[in-house]
Amino acid sequence: MVTKAQMRRILDTFAEMFPDAHCELNHSNPFELTIAVLLSAQCTDALVNKVTPHLFEKYKTPEDYLSVPLEELEQDIRSIGLYRNKAKNIQKLARMLIEDYGGEVPREHSELVKLPGVGRKTANVVVSTAFDVPAIAVDTHVERVSKRLGIARWKDSPLQVEETLMKKVPREEWGITHHRMIFFGRYHCKAVNPRCEVCPLLDICREGKKRMKTK
Repeated sequence: MVTKAQMRRILDTFAEMFPDAHCELNHSNPFELTIAVLLSAQCTDALVNKVTPHLFEKYKTPEDYLSVPLEELEQDIRSIGLYRNKAKNIQKLARMLIEDYGGEVPREHSELVKLPGVGRKTANVVVSTAFDVPAIAVDTHVERVSKRLGIARWKDSPLQVEETLMKKVPREEWGITHHRMIFFGRYHCKAVNPRCEVCPLLDICREGKKRMKTK
């Protein structure tokens, strides 16, 4: 596991490499962000961003999503994986927002996870990005980077990775660290063909060292 000094170096390196890291899902309000993150499950942000311009032009409120048959909404997001299940969850979420939250996305994490299709990761993204509440969402990139660098253990679950990061990263840096780790994993420490040969953290990366020895 990394030391406190190594963790600080990792965070500073992320900041130097990706100072402008941000949520790449296009949205203009908390409701659109919630829908976009729901759609992004097992799907790339790039594909979601191809679908949401039309979607957000057609559906602006929870009521709008309930004004069409489920089959029509399915067709609107058909190019996205698991579109049938996601369409059902969107309509269920819209109905719950209207009935329980006055049509507004709740700010509390404990309330967000009650919404259909919204898990812990999605709730963390929403509270952090939309409401500026410190949180670390562990997606595949964050989990992979954390384990490769020895921040977390290989056998750790996403929740365990999140809890470890919350201990090792200063609370005021949780939100930006989440985005920087995603950028680091998406554009540098990729799942396939990571850029180990030019990585400034290679000397403390157990996975990178193994990869470079086999080349």
